[in-house]
Amino acid sequence: MELLKRHAFSLKEYTNLPNYHKTMNSLDKVLDLSHIFGLQENEASAQLVLFVFSTVWRLVDAALDDEGLLQLTENDPKWPVRPQDMEIDNVYEEKRKEYSEILQNINTIMAVELIGQFLQHKVTSKILYLARQNMCTHWESFIQRMQLLLEHSSALRNSKCISPEILLQLISDTHKIKVHPVVQATPLVNSAGLCIGTSQSALWLPLDMLLEDAMDGSQVNATSAIEIITGLVKSLQAIHITSWHAIFLGLWMAALRLVQRERDPIEGPVPRLDTRLSMLLSITTLVVADLVEEEESVAVDEFEYGLEIKHRISGKRRMDLIFSLQNLHEYQSLLTPPQSVISAANQAASKAMMFISGINVGTAYFDSISTMDMPIDCSGTLHHLIVESCIARNLLDSSAYLWPGYVNGHINQLPHNVPTEVPGWSSFLKGASLTPAMINALVSTPASSFAEIEKVFEIACKGSNDERIAGATILCGASLIRGWNIQEHTVYFITRLLSPPVLADYSENESHLISYAPMLNVLLVGIAPVDCVQIFSLHGLVPELAGSLMTICQVFGSCVPNISWTLTTGEEISAHAVFSNAFALLLKLWRFNHPPVEYGVGDVPPVGSQLTPEYLLLVRNSHLISSENSLKDPNRRRLARVACSSSSKPIFVDSFPKLKVWYRQHLACIASPLTGLVNGTPVHHTVDALLNMMFRKINRGNQSVANVASGSSNSSRLGSEEGYLRPKLPAWDILEAVPFVADAALTACAHGRLSPRELCTGLKDLADYLPATLATIVSYFSAEVTRGVWKSVFMNGTDWPSPAANLSSVEEQIKKILAATGVDVPSLAAGVSSPAALPLPLAAFVSLTITYKLDKASQRFLDLAGPALETLAAGCPWPCMPIVASLWTQKAKRWSDFLVFSASRTVFLHSNDAVVQLLRSCFSATLGLNTSCCISSNGGIGALLGHGFGSHFNGGISPVAPGILYLRVYRSIRDVMFLREEIVSLLMQTVEDIVCLKPKKSKYGHASFAAALTEVKVAASLGASVVFLTGGLGLVQSLFKETLPSWFMSIHRSEKEGNRGGILPMLRGYALAYLAALCGAFIWGIDSSLSAASKRRPKILGCHMEFLASALDGKISVGCDPATWHAYVSGFLSLMVRCTPTWILELNVELLTRLCKGLRQWNENELALALLGVGGHGTMGSAAEMIIETEF
Repeated sequence: MELLKRHAFSLKEYTNLPNYHKTMNSLDKVLDLSHIFGLQENEASAQLVLFVFSTVWRLVDAALDDEGLLQLTENDPKWPVRPQDMEIDNVYEEKRKEYSEILQNINTIMAVELIGQFLQHKVTSKILYLARQNMCTHWESFIQRMQLLLEHSSALRNSKCISPEILLQLISDTHKIKVHPVVQATPLVNSAGLCIGTSQSALWLPLDMLLEDAMDGSQVNATSAIEIITGLVKSLQAIHITSWHAIFLGLWMAALRLVQRERDPIEGPVPRLDTRLSMLLSITTLVVADLVEEEESVAVDEFEYGLEIKHRISGKRRMDLIFSLQNLHEYQSLLTPPQSVISAANQAASKAMMFISGINVGTAYFDSISTMDMPIDCSGTLHHLIVESCIARNLLDSSAYLWPGYVNGHINQLPHNVPTEVPGWSSFLKGASLTPAMINALVSTPASSFAEIEKVFEIACKGSNDERIAGATILCGASLIRGWNIQEHTVYFITRLLSPPVLADYSENESHLISYAPMLNVLLVGIAPVDCVQIFSLHGLVPELAGSLMTICQVFGSCVPNISWTLTTGEEISAHAVFSNAFALLLKLWRFNHPPVEYGVGDVPPVGSQLTPEYLLLVRNSHLISSENSLKDPNRRRLARVACSSSSKPIFVDSFPKLKVWYRQHLACIASPLTGLVNGTPVHHTVDALLNMMFRKINRGNQSVANVASGSSNSSRLGSEEGYLRPKLPAWDILEAVPFVADAALTACAHGRLSPRELCTGLKDLADYLPATLATIVSYFSAEVTRGVWKSVFMNGTDWPSPAANLSSVEEQIKKILAATGVDVPSLAAGVSSPAALPLPLAAFVSLTITYKLDKASQRFLDLAGPALETLAAGCPWPCMPIVASLWTQKAKRWSDFLVFSASRTVFLHSNDAVVQLLRSCFSATLGLNTSCCISSNGGIGALLGHGFGSHFNGGISPVAPGILYLRVYRSIRDVMFLREEIVSLLMQTVEDIVCLKPKKSKYGHASFAAALTEVKVAASLGASVVFLTGGLGLVQSLFKETLPSWFMSIHRSEKEGNRGGILPMLRGYALAYLAALCGAFIWGIDSSLSAASKRRPKILGCHMEFLASALDGKISVGCDPATWHAYVSGFLSLMVRCTPTWILELNVELLTRLCKGLRQWNENELALALLGVGGHGTMGSAAEMIIETEF
């Protein structure tokens, strides 16, 4: 040990010797280091790391053995420690016995002090930190022994050179590099962040934007919102280097703002308050629960592997969650419940009040009493509902009721005259029968526990036909919409019921689904509303739902409608009705009337591929794959359980031949003009039959109806209307003929053989006969409008309905809505001499939709046709969409706000310049840079996303926040690739405005760098959010591979740079670094995952790192300001080192070495070392060489 003490801290002297490599190879072979540590290292400096680590470890084991502590360890030492394990000369052994006690005490103290020296010395401590970074499992075993030494070693306590406290600090010291400005931790200040300036709470705006984006009902998502939000939360927590308490508080704040933003939403076929409450009280709670479970399951795994560190990390996130929920009580303005949930909030508060009062009542009590009957004020808030949601998922226990300020006072006695038993969940669980009164009670009141909803599911599965219908009705009632504490179970049970099992005694030749028709129809109608579909989407069940619906459509679409079923309500349904309800719901799960090619982005698969039946089934099948990593994810476990319950085998579109035929015809109709109808074929006969049915009331003498419509002479003659019978054909056969029917009818109208009224009446009769035909009519009209071959027709009020009555009013309202964006609204005046005009297919389509009643039966089909009509009108020349909005406003005045808002969005779809101006308004509003802004000049999330919209607000229609407008517009932008350069350009302009227009003066008169950097981070967060939401993986890939390299190689000059020193170019570099890091983290994730995006990360990031290395090598010339380039490279690499070290592990060793060489040329030695340190085993040797060489 004296020799070790003399030579171990002069490593540089020995590494420069000519036989250094040979010496290290010999040491490795003799000590068997590579084998012991499980590494095959041939590099001398990497072997030196193993040697230093093993030396300290040996000293620890020897000290433990001397004091009799080694037997307390769970594993045997990795090397010989005890005398009997060594080859020791007998003479030495005799001498050792003679001086054993004296030498042992001296040697033990010397060993302990040597351990301290290794951990304190600037070179060996950094080498040990390399071992800690790259050999985590071995380091944990080493720390286990160190903890024994700290807790029990008398030698350590007797040492005059080192104490247990100092040694504990040394093993806890991370030796991290000096924190780069761009990666400094960001505390969560002013958490409410309603609209109060660009406080640091605005850094959480990606959460607000993601949650608000999920409320867009025009498209559902194949990926669970839980998975997406969880990934975003992890990314923000890592990039901002903040506590889980802060990120949990930020997440609750964002979800509460989501609810408060539209507490009184406008009416229309869009998700409303129920979806927002589901996001707050179900989805957000599940996200938090999954994050807590993730941490605690890791702790359990590590404990099982013998690493006793469970007590150090278990429950940390849970405690941070508790603190965040306690802090939430301070923000009362966010916690005010909307009118529709006041009763539920009051009940949650009264439940807590009874608990702390020591009054034990069951759920039956709440079934029979109102909070108005309570003897004390039990006013609840959203805080009470959030806490109840967390308790239901075992994140909290009832001790939460004791938090200061949670309830107001105590109750001494219960109200009198309370009914002993009323129909409700409590009596149902005790065995009460499903009477009509009981069913109504269970439909109108959400279940409060899993046991309650599970019993309903069992009845729906195993009961009689009437009980099945009752069970399905209950599941689709309040438990689905407002049963936030058990919502994930409700949607799971509904999905399972849509794929009911084959009963043991079933022996019919037809599909077993036929016998379930009444129950299936109740489910299909029950989950058809927009809010319900969106709730399924949020829970990630769209792929499973699609698989079940395809099976139902295949079966019922192949049935001849010669049988019917009578529901308990007396309504009679046929196979056509079940098919139409299933088909309409299925088509809502992807944008069926959009050609997939329009979403092509870069060289990755088009985004449209995520919106097809094939993709939905691919995602569904992926849920069946059970791997060790996927099963550790609680959300993936839930989805796998649902997928396996319906079918444990993969399913494909080929499994549904009828659907496949229709889908191919649908795509062909979009791609090219309609062809292929051959006389005499079954399809031709079906076309004739349908045309005769549609236009049977038309009298053209001896000419057949089909002849009138199609202009042919081959059709059958029309019989009397009294003798008319609707054709009894399977739904799939009818759908195959519908495009030809619509084409014939539209052609006849264009040539004057049918009047507009006759055309619309005929199409409505067809849709009434088989409501599913509306989807094919939509598909055909959408395709024909885009071809531009049809003449426009005048909406004059005679042949076609006229918008003149309120078109000017719509124009004024659109101007008010867009007032905050600075975008000019084209005049809607069609001219004095001519009325408004629409392309014939669009005129026919809007006239058809106007004929529908706004009742519950028609709503599910209007929900299908509405988005298609909006998309179709928006794609036509201005002012088609405002004309459509004017016509529909006359039909449905209560939808006027929604319709005008939809019309205002189309302003941006006809001009990329308008989109850019809208984004510029988003940046200005967020940073508070636009003093003329109509919404807020303070900036922040409130200015970006606003506080609601509609004529019911004081003052009528008001300007809509630019962020809301963009989130409702971007999905209709056909080519999003132009946004790459625009986002970078807007970010650079915003940075310049931050420095020049909003200087925060320090005492020296210069802009405060820290304050400016905070605002730059906010701007970059907004830019990254826009890229992430708008273009996904394709846009991010293009940003890294094309846009950023091109920008850095270009020359940029600004007149304002000269008088600001180096702060502007430096902040530009930091802004781009932050933008790149956030975009990558949002899309790829921060760790190793199984997502398709993360699998592309090494290739895309490797290309970008190759560009950086080549520029640092001098192979590529950089045209931007050197300070900007330096700030970007150092900032981005610092973010990777500190926040996303997993990314670095995926890079090539040679590439990392080149990057470090370039950094050292800039004297960024600590960053270069840190980059090598996290590069894995391959760079460990290079890092050790640098440590020894620089000795810093």
